[in-house]
Amino acid sequence: MELTYEQLKHKTVAELREIAKGIEHEAVQGHTQMNKEHLVTAISKALGIQHEHHAVVGVDKASIKAKIRQLKTQRAAAIEAHDRAQLKVVRRTIHRLKRRIHKATV
Repeated sequence: MELTYEQLKHKTVAELREIAKGIEHEAVQGHTQMNKEHLVTAISKALGIQHEHHAVVGVDKASIKAKIRQLKTQRAAAIEAHDRAQLKVVRRTIHRLKRRIHKATV
């Protein structure tokens, strides 16, 4: 049975330890003492499973993140000033920018 990184991530620690028990590889040595994060990494290394990181395509992520940081300072100022209208505008803008990044993630 071929496993993917995502399938391993969704298994319980007990299930991961059962999988590791059947693998003879130096990466899973001491599997009974490992936590879930280390087990997933060790099993994927032992089985040769590659984990692909997501990439943002079509938008300039760095500029959007810089804009979000600026808006967070404005949000803090609006909270201090008890300006609910401005706070709502800033929060919605932050939300929209985060959604733009999320939608561009492949």
